[in-house]
Amino acid sequence: MAHTIESRLSEAGITLPDAAAPAANYVSYVYFGTSLQTSGQLPMENGTLAMTGKLGGSVSLEDGQKAAKLCAINILAQAKAALGGDWDRLGRLLKLTVFVASEASFTEQHKVANGASDFLVEILGDVGRHARSAVGVPALPLDAPVEIEALFEVR
Repeated sequence: MAHTIESRLSEAGITLPDAAAPAANYVSYVYFGTSLQTSGQLPMENGTLAMTGKLGGSVSLEDGQKAAKLCAINILAQAKAALGGDWDRLGRLLKLTVFVASEASFTEQHKVANGASDFLVEILGDVGRHARSAVGVPALPLDAPVEIEALFEVR
């Protein structure tokens, strides 16, 4: 599995960033039993927020999907750090919770979430198929358009 994930990332032209340190009084991830829960990840790229704003406002659906993909890349960086770099310990991606900063009339949060879901299935294969919630919210930290948390099974 480790070779497959690394090769799929390479084929997709993705280099995982270092896992971001917590920005406040929380931890980046928590183990409980055979589960690994990540804290919410923002669309950070090269250490800075890649975009700001709300879907249905200044952020297009396509940009929202790109933001969701960046969140997913950062989720994988957190998972890799939590696993000590050992992808063989990764079981299945169980669930994504996707928060989308949206104008009141925006109703395509599920399509924004596809930016993360499609990417994670591409990289993780069948173990990346997951349950999901996509929720519209009025605002997110730092005016981010998307924040995503993940729950993984671990071995």
